[in-house]
Amino acid sequence: MTAMPRLITFYLPQYYPVPDNDKFWGKGFTEWTNTAKARRRFPGHYQPHVPADLGFYDLRVAETRQAQADLARQYGIEGFCYYHYWFGNGKRVLERPFAEVLASGEPDFPFCLCWANETWSGVWHGAENRVLIEQTYPGAEDDQRHFDSLLPAFNDRRYMKVDGKPIFVVYRPFKITDTKATIARWREMAARAGLPGIYFVGVCSADQPNPEDFGFDASIYNANAPLRAWGSWKNPVTLFKHAAYRRLGVPTIHDYEKSIKYFLPDALPATRYPSVINSWDNTPRSGVRGLVLTGATPQLYGKALKKAFDLTRDRAQGADARLVFLKSWNEWAEGNHLEPDLRDGHQYLEAIAIELKREKERLGQTKISDPVTQA
Repeated sequence: MTAMPRLITFYLPQYYPVPDNDKFWGKGFTEWTNTAKARRRFPGHYQPHVPADLGFYDLRVAETRQAQADLARQYGIEGFCYYHYWFGNGKRVLERPFAEVLASGEPDFPFCLCWANETWSGVWHGAENRVLIEQTYPGAEDDQRHFDSLLPAFNDRRYMKVDGKPIFVVYRPFKITDTKATIARWREMAARAGLPGIYFVGVCSADQPNPEDFGFDASIYNANAPLRAWGSWKNPVTLFKHAAYRRLGVPTIHDYEKSIKYFLPDALPATRYPSVINSWDNTPRSGVRGLVLTGATPQLYGKALKKAFDLTRDRAQGADARLVFLKSWNEWAEGNHLEPDLRDGHQYLEAIAIELKREKERLGQTKISDPVTQA
């Protein structure tokens, strides 16, 4: 019997002040800083996004983290994939929310980790050459230190697994120095620690190699990677148009419905998982240099989810390997959040519940009269 899809949504922890962000962007900076200062840049532009149920929360508050998990579970999301920042030589940032989730055992909600192994720069603020924190790969000793820091999470009963192996996503798999050797080293460390292995998943785009060829078990088709391709950047007319818009203070604009085919192609390799976005607007971070998907609706999001389910339905992998990644739970400054806002409320979450119910019907696992989860 075909298994139901396992929905995992990316989770950004940048909702509390940390010394690094205080230094880079000013005292008290969080993701809300950019979110709240957003403004409309063209007629009909939906900005700012204002949170509804959860408010402008602080992730140091345990009740907030519990409310997030309760909301996600209510609509059929299986787990959070927390962004994890390890820059090498023990340098970490934004680790507190997940550390408290791990130490407290609450919320009792599944999770995995995504190593966001990317240099922090000023690229979103017009300072591309300003390096804030450099991502480094010092070698075997640092790998051991990194692995040891994650072992308590890998051993936690809530940690999400495939074939008994904890899922570990790497955002930039090809940035790692000697990727194959590093993955092999981590597998050896896992074996010595008594784990059955690690299920490595690399994020990639259509024009990149397969992470599986570099030692990864699987990959995620990056929903963001095609963004620039959507603009047909090799087309001189399109280039001229976008340059003219920018001079007028208007960001790059694309239609959500037309873009579904780019972030969800008609076919994916058997070990490549789809990543579904419900909206995109990073102008709160990058202003006129941003990109906006217009015309997104809960109904179109449901259409995209169905396509993702279709892409994964008939795979020969194990029952626990039918993963679908949702981008994202709470990237508010990129207009990319499933958490309710004042305009749409729970509608995008309800679209998830509706498509999961329909998928159960397709698989013959429920009756048409079964209710859809409601808020």
